[in-house]
Amino acid sequence: MPELFAYTDGACSGNPGPGGWGVLMRAMDGEKVLKERELNGGEAETTNNRMELLAAISALETLERPSKITVVTDSAYVKNGVTGWIFGWKRNGWKTSNKKPVKNVDLWQRLDEAQARHEVTWEWVKGHAGHPENEKADELARAGMAPFKPKKAQA
Repeated sequence: MPELFAYTDGACSGNPGPGGWGVLMRAMDGEKVLKERELNGGEAETTNNRMELLAAISALETLERPSKITVVTDSAYVKNGVTGWIFGWKRNGWKTSNKKPVKNVDLWQRLDEAQARHEVTWEWVKGHAGHPENEKADELARAGMAPFKPKKAQA
């Protein structure tokens, strides 16, 4: 049975500003890559955290059947949120411990629903540290953002 991995990243130019998300999906047999798929997209006005969340959501939503997958993110926000904070938020009616509405609740709820179909292991890696798959996810995220960035004025 191949192992599935999703390397996810988000990017933003300004925060808020134009943003993009990227995902490198891989099916592996040990060290051998069996299949690879790249996903990306973006929005004109968003935040880095929203793009990080959308990358993870897109990775899980693209799987056609329930799967065992490892999602690798460089976002502590996503990793800590989905493996810890989300349980309290759900218990508190999507409010934080100090009774404030959870930021990006629409995406957290979508991520919660997307991961419920799968057996997900979450891993964090340091971003921009030479991790090849994370660098590729970053490249995909920047490509997803490109159509939404304002064109530079001609000199």
